[in-house]
Amino acid sequence: MYFRPMSDQARIQELVVQLNEHNHRYYVLNNPTISDYAFDQLLQELQALEQQYPQWALPNSPTKRVGGDITDRFEKVKHQYPMLSLSNTYSREEIMEWESRATKLLTGSGDLFSNHLHEFALELKYDGLAISLSYENGQLVRALTRGDGEVGEDITVNARTIRSIPLQLRGNFPERFEIRGEVFMPKDVFERINAERSEAGEELYANPRNTAAGTLKQQDSAEVAKRGLDCFLYAVLGDNLPFSSHADAMQAAMDWGFKTPLAFPRYFEVTRSVQGIMDFIAHWDIQRHHLPFDIDGIVIKLNTYSDQNELGLTAKSPRWAIAYKFKSESASTPLLDMTYQVGRTGAITPVAHLQPVVLAGTTVKRASVHNADQIRKLDLAIGDCVFVEKGGEIIPKITGVDPTAANPHRVPIVFIEHCPECGSALVRQDGEAQHYCPNEDGCAPQRIGKIEHFVSRKAMNMDGLGSETVSGLYGAGLLPNYAAIYSLKPEQLIGLELTVGAEDDSKKRSLQKKSVDNLMAGIEQSKAVPFERVLFALGIRFVGETVAKKLAKAFVSIDAIAQANMESLLAVDEVGEKIAASVLAWFERQEHRDWIEQLRAAGVQLELDASQQPAAESNVLAGKTVVVSGVFEHFSRDGIKASVEANGGQIVGSISKKTGLVIAGDKMGPEKKKKAEDLGVPVLSENEYLRLIGK
Repeated sequence: MYFRPMSDQARIQELVVQLNEHNHRYYVLNNPTISDYAFDQLLQELQALEQQYPQWALPNSPTKRVGGDITDRFEKVKHQYPMLSLSNTYSREEIMEWESRATKLLTGSGDLFSNHLHEFALELKYDGLAISLSYENGQLVRALTRGDGEVGEDITVNARTIRSIPLQLRGNFPERFEIRGEVFMPKDVFERINAERSEAGEELYANPRNTAAGTLKQQDSAEVAKRGLDCFLYAVLGDNLPFSSHADAMQAAMDWGFKTPLAFPRYFEVTRSVQGIMDFIAHWDIQRHHLPFDIDGIVIKLNTYSDQNELGLTAKSPRWAIAYKFKSESASTPLLDMTYQVGRTGAITPVAHLQPVVLAGTTVKRASVHNADQIRKLDLAIGDCVFVEKGGEIIPKITGVDPTAANPHRVPIVFIEHCPECGSALVRQDGEAQHYCPNEDGCAPQRIGKIEHFVSRKAMNMDGLGSETVSGLYGAGLLPNYAAIYSLKPEQLIGLELTVGAEDDSKKRSLQKKSVDNLMAGIEQSKAVPFERVLFALGIRFVGETVAKKLAKAFVSIDAIAQANMESLLAVDEVGEKIAASVLAWFERQEHRDWIEQLRAAGVQLELDASQQPAAESNVLAGKTVVVSGVFEHFSRDGIKASVEANGGQIVGSISKKTGLVIAGDKMGPEKKKKAEDLGVPVLSENEYLRLIGK
């Protein structure tokens, strides 16, 4: 039997269907049926076919999720249906009054504890950013923020990168409708991002909600795609919708491919009694601490659309819904002492020592106060009774002094002027909130912190060198810096007794042969770690994973970076003056150059692998710094950057009078184009660029 081979167009359509199904199973149902590798292989096949046959690429292809569109502004768009806010209350009594009032208006009955015929839908109040999605013929066509409720901003390019938002619906859906929900950042993603920022010496983000909101408004959708945002959908709007209640709408939305609360145990319930409402609130007041995302309350709605229509709206909010907001769990406890920690970057963090108090299910003994400004703002003194909350239900923080427990013997806190570890005079740069110890290479916590960073998983990934072992070896004089790791010998370590733990709780531990064997194997394996991770491992302030990759790609070797000047560093994408100055200062120190030579002698990778270096095509752009902006027909965003570098150019992120060339794709921002023209920077279209490089 003869089988006709599938056409490329049909294969594109088949891959889109398959990848959409796998996306749905992974991000909505949490039930993947193929490996990440197999998914990536299918996605790469689709990307290759779409590049070869752009006329057959579908507008809502899964390849659109990786981002790449750049926008200089978000268009303001009027909502078809106003996005009203809910009335809020922190009082369960007010919830009972609202329920009684709503029931009385609908039935004439005011008995709070009777079994009403009217149903109430109960769901979580997600702590994120409201979003409205419009679909036509099963395809996502627009995503808007709430804005002022009447007009929102068009963030469609960024919403497409959120994996739990379907680009193509499934099943039997209306021809045209809107669905609303909440975009949020999961706790584990937030913690990962802050850990990366901490390693890079950057200021930490305050909480997942603000980080999600800032991410969704970023101008580069590729950066949004990296952030791991998620989305629950909870309201369907449209004309002649085929259901009569909110619960039915949520079931239908789930069938169409949306992530709704119905898919998760107790995220959504329907009750006919005020007791059912109170039980739901009580349950989540405790269990919210175990959710993988933040909620700040419970939303109660009349379930049937007929009841909602009968109660109607006020100018600001619906009468048929109300939000119960949880109070941040707080406790009052005495402030016993204030000590100061020195971080890897030298940042000084005040730590409040508290009389132990139970908060959100855990015993809190310490709380960060962040910096001197915060101490002054709160007017903290030793002996005060202070209010403690868990910011974002994660990090204990002091929110104020309890005025009802005034202490006449309170001792005002004076921020230290010298490092508590090495005695160096602290410095505070203009525009920065924190004080720093400048003794980068002579302050023990900074040196230990740099070694711990060097051996960490995302850096050199050395097994057997945990924080206690690093601290113990440093204390024993065997590990004065991370370069000395490669001089360690098994005979030095086997049976060595280390002092580990804090001074007030230290203990002795001896290294056994098996542990030493694992440690030595980890050291040997680290010699194969690629150059960009080695560069990140060095612990240069402000050089995180992403910047390290950019520098490695731009300069290829550690020697080239060491010889770079301010101008050549600033020409690297994402490198600003602060980062460039930090890199220059690091390589100026003789001790750091000595460490590099020790790493070189040990066989650590100090230049980019030849396979990672772009194949040279020409020198037509030699010596030119190039900005690429917009969307391109023949290149992906990374593809055109690779092409520029292969032809001798250097990619930079912003236009200045030193920019040699701008390559403008479709949708390049008009302000950016005008800036180039005003500065006299040549602007080439994609086709003009192709002719320039001989293609």
